[in-house]
Amino acid sequence: MFNQLSQRFSRIIDRFQGKKFISEQDVEKALRDLRVALLESDVALNVATNFMENVQKKAVGEQIHKKSNASEALAKFIFDELVEQLDSESVEMVLSGKKPDVVLMVGLQGSGKTTTTAKLAYQLQKEDKKVLMGSLDIYRPAAKEQLKQLGLANGIDTLEIINDEPVLSTCKRLLEQGKQYDIIIVDTAGRLHIDQSLMDEIQSVKNLMKPCETLLVVDALTGQDAVKISKSFHEALQITGIVLTRVDGDGRGGAALSMKAITGCPIKWMGVGEKTDQLEKFDAERIAYRILDMGDFMGLVERAQAVSDKEAENMQARMEKGLFDLNDMAGYLTSMNKMGGLTALMQMMPGVGRVGDLASQGVDECLLKRQLAIIQSMTPKERRHYQLLTGSRKKRIASGAGVGSGDVNKLIRQYEQVKSMMENMGLLGNKGLNTGMLDSLKGMLF
Repeated sequence: MFNQLSQRFSRIIDRFQGKKFISEQDVEKALRDLRVALLESDVALNVATNFMENVQKKAVGEQIHKKSNASEALAKFIFDELVEQLDSESVEMVLSGKKPDVVLMVGLQGSGKTTTTAKLAYQLQKEDKKVLMGSLDIYRPAAKEQLKQLGLANGIDTLEIINDEPVLSTCKRLLEQGKQYDIIIVDTAGRLHIDQSLMDEIQSVKNLMKPCETLLVVDALTGQDAVKISKSFHEALQITGIVLTRVDGDGRGGAALSMKAITGCPIKWMGVGEKTDQLEKFDAERIAYRILDMGDFMGLVERAQAVSDKEAENMQARMEKGLFDLNDMAGYLTSMNKMGGLTALMQMMPGVGRVGDLASQGVDECLLKRQLAIIQSMTPKERRHYQLLTGSRKKRIASGAGVGSGDVNKLIRQYEQVKSMMENMGLLGNKGLNTGMLDSLKGMLF
């Protein structure tokens, strides 16, 4: 997310790099470009105008054209304004602690509401909350069954399905059965577009269940429409927060800025992938760092913590003893997949925005899976002693993995250099990842 906005901001700020002083005209042009960058990234016109004017006031007031560190000053003003626009005191879930608290999930059909319901339940269970999920969607075929299957796959309880049961009757069963739980998460029905019957039904549910949170689930890929949707739902239902889904697929990200500014409702969660554990709490400062291409090391740490600590410790211990073999390499690749894959991790590093689209730089997410397939095609002895891999063995392994012999050789080179790569990852300076460093990293990996 925010790739386009990040690249534009980086170019605006980098324009001042190396200049001892800049002119007032330089500053004015940078601010005009800032406004265009916001508009092209799906930020609403009035929000973009207000944002640019606020940054302009700070820049003019500080007379940054007279400063020798003008690029840093401009970056600071943009960062502060981003945080101010996105921040909210109510980003945390508002739970009373009285059993059961009710969380109502609302939104249009196709926004990812059902999967987000399961993701949120999964996160709350990790916080030692006992959660019950229930679906009120009697319109979309198999909607209730979908929630049930997500519950079964992730160890989350769901309300028993009774076919053709009226919506309010299901609500009453949820409240009765939910007395044994800390939180009930209710997946309401969506529509292809906003209509009054949808709002009336959800309002009836809300009046009966008295939720502590009414969360609107919005697809980030809808761009400007996401703002209109959130405004309509807020006016009708007084939503308490927003969950932005498919954030990983939106290169612009302006909807996030606009929704908060126009509705006044905080963005509380972001869906960053399809897996159940890929739901992140919204943090204004961390998002601002990403937009300004300063990286998100806290995000990297959190993703790393999601991987087994014991697994990481064992791998580190083996590396220190010089026992790191291809079995460990497979574990390393698996861990990278668990953490979101190569592209997701690299996007959290500072300076990636400056090198442009990662796919155009040759970063292919499927390579991790292919390399795992190569290792899995080896015998246990070959994984422990890669020196045994003669030409004929490599040909057999390549055939088993569905790749070429050259891919096997590349994997061996990656294996031999992976420890060095890890050390290099910790040596990123303040300037972040430049094109040369990206090429070096790609060379070590692929």
